[in-house]
Amino acid sequence: MLLGLVVGSFLNVVIHRLPKMLERQWRAECAELTGEAAQPVEVEAFNLVVPRSRCPSCGHGITAIENIPLLSYAALRGRCSSCGARISLRYPLVEALSGFLCGYAAWRFGLGAAALGAFIFTWAMIALAFIDLDTFYLPDSVTLLLLWAGLLFNLFRVFTDLESAVIGAVAGYLALWSVFWAYKLATGKEGMGYGDFKLLAAIGAWLGWKMLPLAILLASCAGAVIGIALIVFARRGRDTPIPFGPYLAIGGLVAMFHGEGIARQYLGFS
Repeated sequence: MLLGLVVGSFLNVVIHRLPKMLERQWRAECAELTGEAAQPVEVEAFNLVVPRSRCPSCGHGITAIENIPLLSYAALRGRCSSCGARISLRYPLVEALSGFLCGYAAWRFGLGAAALGAFIFTWAMIALAFIDLDTFYLPDSVTLLLLWAGLLFNLFRVFTDLESAVIGAVAGYLALWSVFWAYKLATGKEGMGYGDFKLLAAIGAWLGWKMLPLAILLASCAGAVIGIALIVFARRGRDTPIPFGPYLAIGGLVAMFHGEGIARQYLGFS
């Protein structure tokens, strides 16, 4: 759990910075293609390591003592020590979520390759879910790396056999790809992004093709419940777009931890 808390703190950096890093990269590539990069401009280095984390309101550099997962947020009462600006509740939420899920994974799988794989899968799901909530984008640098990592783990049959993992990756991608094109041909609109295809492919690579129907069903149910709640309580319009990545992450995590048990109960009930 302690490892999960520490990594959760880093995940907050990834969630905040990775989209900005990609945006800078895309702007630079567009400038190069249009010939605007003839006179490069000096800009501050910006990646997952530098610059040091700081308050977005006053620029105060976050010290090590102010960056202890959960404890620092509680000690600071959710405010910047310099200017008093409110710190988003998301930061301790991500840390707590990472810590809890990693602790649960260690308890569920025991210490070994399965727990390590569950840690990696969990961290990627958290990062992707929150990035998608902010930007409606699922970065290839995370989804594709997660896909290959799942195949590598299952090369040693950690969660399933390699054949099921490969079929799961292909089936996961094609399942949502087919839905995308069916919806687009029927309505002329795009109902989801290509990142969703890749995320479900990654889930299939980790859990195998047999877990894909359950993951999709759980994601759809979570999306329906939360979507209806947003319409009723937050008064969101029905035409307001909702990212599907967070619900796929929920479905993938539940399927990883309890997929086999849910399948057995369903078959027994049937």
